[in-house]
Amino acid sequence: MVEFLDLPQGHTEMNLHQGLLLRLKDFLIELGRDFCFVGSEYPLQVGGRDFALDLLFFHRGLNCLVAIELKVGRFEPEYLGKLGFYLEALDRDVKKLHEHPAIGVLLCASKDAEVVEYSLSRSLSPALIAEYQTQLPDKTLLQAKLHEFYLQNSREDNQENTHGI
Repeated sequence: MVEFLDLPQGHTEMNLHQGLLLRLKDFLIELGRDFCFVGSEYPLQVGGRDFALDLLFFHRGLNCLVAIELKVGRFEPEYLGKLGFYLEALDRDVKKLHEHPAIGVLLCASKDAEVVEYSLSRSLSPALIAEYQTQLPDKTLLQAKLHEFYLQNSREDNQENTHGI
């Protein structure tokens, strides 16, 4: 949830990027515990060409780099290829020997679950496609989603207990 940025309708990736950097502390709180900021427009060089990863973090608990790519539109499958490229560059050229492979987050304004599923089905790199929202949804929708989440988790817990896991 990035409503703390007060982004205008029709904001650009640069607006989102600059807003997150200006409010980095708030963004780190939204990400959760153990995230450490490494850099913005983090430079990667591959084959003599220069590339820039939007945001790079390190997660202390997971002991790995976390690459975040920002997209103001809906998720498109080709974004995953670019993120995978960045993850490979991080693992080969930036990661320390004791660290786990990098993981990626595509932070998109919207996503179609089926397109995401198809895109991730053959991907070998750990990645997450996440939507951001500039404002909290209405209270009724939040309550319904929370109820749905608890029902799903209780079903999964029951299945695990049934199978002796």
